[in-house]
Amino acid sequence: MVAYAPEIAPLKDALAIFVKTPGFSPIKTRLAHGIGVAAAAEFYALAITAIAAVVRDAIAGGIDVTPYWAVAEYAALTHSGWREFQTVWQGHGELGDRLEHVHRELRAQHEGVLLIGADSPQISSAHLAAALAAVHDPAARFAMGRARDGGFWLLGSRAEIPRHVWQSVRYSDSNTASELHRVLGTLGNIVYLPQLTDVDSANDLPSLRAELAALTATVPEQLAVSQWVISRLSDQRN
Repeated sequence: MVAYAPEIAPLKDALAIFVKTPGFSPIKTRLAHGIGVAAAAEFYALAITAIAAVVRDAIAGGIDVTPYWAVAEYAALTHSGWREFQTVWQGHGELGDRLEHVHRELRAQHEGVLLIGADSPQISSAHLAAALAAVHDPAARFAMGRARDGGFWLLGSRAEIPRHVWQSVRYSDSNTASELHRVLGTLGNIVYLPQLTDVDSANDLPSLRAELAALTATVPEQLAVSQWVISRLSDQRN
């Protein structure tokens, strides 16, 4: 259910950003194992801030999308950290169940739906525009951005996706994107976006730094992420 809705005019498509709330759930546990709990929390806060800034920049640039925080914890739907955008609860169950729940909730109100996580702060307005163009392409129904670890950093759809499709995929696996490609391919064509790094561990930070540096346009909040990563990598070398 959509729980918290500031006065934002409804737009044609939806963008759901999957997040966990600090203080309610453990944050970036694999990254914390490599760089410490405090540093992992710093990264997560910077990444969320950067993604929100990219979304604002995209909307200011004319991209017709309504953003939502897809919040893991029902009790945190009205948390102060999520007030900028509307919120939708992820629901119960494993990741496939929660993806299905959010997708179904938003498909009831919007024509197209984009699902992303909070682990790829190098996304850009151009990525979001390309994803929306893909899902509205008459020759396609889905958009996917593969992650370097075998998962995906974005999934876009303008079609219903049955629950069993979501539940048939092994998530957090090196074959996740390939399995999703196989099952979604039976429902329609998929347009692929550029591959990006989904930051799960400290080993992903050098790739993130390179992808941030390669952006042709950045928001200041992305520069803050880049500076943090450079500083962190420098500390690791010393």
